[in-house]
Amino acid sequence: MTIAAAAPAPKTCAPMRVMTYNIRLDLESDGINRWSARRDQFIGQLQLMRPAILGLQEVVRGQQADLERALPNYSFLGLPREAGPMGESSNIAFDRAVFQLKTSGTFWLSPTPSIPSKGWDAAYSRTATWAHLVRRSDGRRFLAVNTHLDNEGQKARLEGARQILRWIAAHKSPGESVIVTGDFNTEPGTPPISEMTHSALGLRDAHEATRSIPVGPEGTWNDFQTLPKESSRIDFVFVSPQLNVQRYAVLAWHYEGGRPASDHFPVVTDLSSCR
Repeated sequence: MTIAAAAPAPKTCAPMRVMTYNIRLDLESDGINRWSARRDQFIGQLQLMRPAILGLQEVVRGQQADLERALPNYSFLGLPREAGPMGESSNIAFDRAVFQLKTSGTFWLSPTPSIPSKGWDAAYSRTATWAHLVRRSDGRRFLAVNTHLDNEGQKARLEGARQILRWIAAHKSPGESVIVTGDFNTEPGTPPISEMTHSALGLRDAHEATRSIPVGPEGTWNDFQTLPKESSRIDFVFVSPQLNVQRYAVLAWHYEGGRPASDHFPVVTDLSSCR
């Protein structure tokens, strides 16, 4: 009797969209740029781009509730860095039609990662959110990590990047693709970014790894200006070697009055796991 070999799982070669976006928390002092004035534009961008994985930063409780109502097909993961309605989260959101969640969690960037805490010379407590995801179409496994490094502490940024890399190395399963998103509050070539791209994990900066010309401005921080005089590339998507970056874009969109929907532009990447 001849037993036919099981057919290999089909490859999913269609690009998978990954996006990172610092939402800018809801502050009354922002005036015309407060969340209530830009919420619909921000949400409209997400509905248009439809990322499979979305890394968000600075999300406070009311903003997360708005996003969950507007994006019912997404699950939002992550704990706020401190208690209270203004505790900021670095959420991972994923499309449930694309992925099944295996496990997820949050750790603090500090020597005591399991409890809310500040690390090193950080001005604020900082977190990383992680999720083990399985793509429904082919069973491929992904480890997504999203973070927001400190805006003041140089040592905290460097040690935070190192801590994230150590955590990934300890928790990544064989064959699992890694995606790291976040606001790193530092530019290419600085020690934290060099750490991210020179570890044994082989992570690559999507801006440098893209197979097509990067679209949009290089800088991602805009200070609520559509065409800022000075802008820094401080928002990143890092990917493991088995993922190809098909497209990379910084979306410098604006709405009425020439205002962008956040003080950061979103970074959008299309990734493929096929050679």
